[in-house]
Parts: sequence; C-alpha cells; structure tokens
Amino acid sequence: MSIKDLSSALTYGEALTRASLFLKKNGKEAHLAEWLLKERFDFSLTDLVQKQRHVMRTDEKEQFIKDILEAVEGKPVQYIVGHEWFYGRRFHVSQDTLIPRPETEEWFDHYIKTLPNRALNVLDIGTGSGVLAISHKLERPQDKVTAVDISPNTLNMAIKNAEEMEADVTFIISDMTKQVTGPFDLILSNPPYIGSEELQAMDDSVLAFEPHEALFAKDEGLFFYKQLAHTIPDILSQTGLIIMELGYKQGQAIKGLYEEAFPKAQVEIRKDFSGHDRTLYVRR
Repeated sequence: MSIKDLSSALTYGEALTRASLFLKKNGKEAHLAEWLLKERFDFSLTDLVQKQRHVMRTDEKEQFIKDILEAVEGKPVQYIVGHEWFYGRRFHVSQDTLIPRPETEEWFDHYIKTLPNRALNVLDIGTGSGVLAISHKLERPQDKVTAVDISPNTLNMAIKNAEEMEADVTFIISDMTKQVTGPFDLILSNPPYIGSEELQAMDDSVLAFEPHEALFAKDEGLFFYKQLAHTIPDILSQTGLIIMELGYKQGQAIKGLYEEAFPKAQVEIRKDFSGHDRTLYVRR
C-alpha cells in the first residue's frame, strides 16, 4: 500500500478505503481519512454515502492526497483543513492558535446554561481563536464580551471568526489584564498551564505544530495563575465569577492561590468527564 494507490481514477468510496489503509499502515488513526474528506469538502455523512460510487473529481483527489500525506507527517487534521468545531460552530484555527479541546467545550456548556438572565460584563483572557468569547456572545447576546490576547496574529484569527459569525465582541491586544478595566461580572481564561517537566508526556504532533507560548508556562505551569491572582481582584465585580481551565495535576495548588487572593470567596475545583481536575471556580 502506498500513496500511489490513490493516484488512479477512483470513486469516493475507494479513495476513502485506500486512504484509511494508508493512514493505518503509517501508524495513524484510520478514521482521520473520513474526517478529512468530510471537513475539506464540506460533506455530510449522507453526502459521503451518496457519493460512494461516484468518481472523485481530479482536483478533489489531489487535495485529498495532499491532506493525507500531511496527516501521515503528524500535522493535526484541524490545521490541515484550517478549522475545528466548538459548540456546534466552525472556527478557523492556525498554528498561531491552539486547537479547541472537548474538555473546554464541556465546561463552557456547563457554565453557559447556569448564568442569570441579567446582562453581564464578561472578559476572556488569552482568547486564542476566540471560541469562548464568541460562543458566549452568540449564546447570550445580552452580555457585553471583551476578549484579550498578547499575540496580534492570534487576535486577528479571533477577529476573523467573530466577523464571520457576526459576534459583537471587543478584542484588545493585552498582556493578560494590563489593558482592561472592570468591573467584570464574569472572567474566563484558558491560560498556558503545562510545565516543562511534562514535556516528555506530550504528543509529538502537539509539540511540533501547536504554539508553545499558548501551551507552556513557568513555575510548573502556575505562572499565569499566580499573575492573575494578583490582578483579577481589582477588576472582578463584588458578586463576580471566575472560571479558569487548569491542568489535572494543578487543582490544589491553584485552589490555594485563589483562596489567598479571595479570602471571602467560594473557591472550588471541578472535575471533567474523565474525572480529572479541570476548572477553577471562584465566586465572590
């Protein structure tokens, strides 16, 4: 089996079968072939079934071969096609932005359904591709949403996503909270939280392709939590809520930081669907 097996005239079904075998032979997950075919050409599962016996267009086959070869090289499929789904919406991503994770979508889904009906002033720190800020605004149009990031390239991607989805979010280049003033009723953040000691356990494709500045942090991954523990108290409203994603080994350390920063607040660590510590909740 080689990539040449995809070079002849093929039906969509034949191309999918051969690409799946090629990926498996090269140590990759076979199901990525179907994902790439659907996402690259905007096919539904029904489309794929209906096209099984149709001869694949030459231009589509050439693009599909290119995508499969990149997947074999280890490039994440989301970067290959340039998008990923979050909360039912398709967001542009690039190697300037992290790929949204299911764990993040899980805690977003939980909190967005439990907020009060009144309008809130919301801040997303380190917005990346904008998935949290944009999804929040689209789910709760009554809220004022501000999103900050230190990287202009990253922020441009978030702005592009917001414009395409018609989400009225204010984007600001800022090193964490330096360029914003409160008070905010809700502060969200998914900061870099992987310590250098965890490098050996990281997937090779993550290390090779995803932005390290959005992944890794000093002080065993606690650097940004420590910084924010000093600055957030000044911009959080007197009845405000903080929600932050964290690494599964960091729960108790981060809980201690925020109990000290907010001695009168309710501070808790919540687990994800795998039973790992995943989010910090601080409620004044």
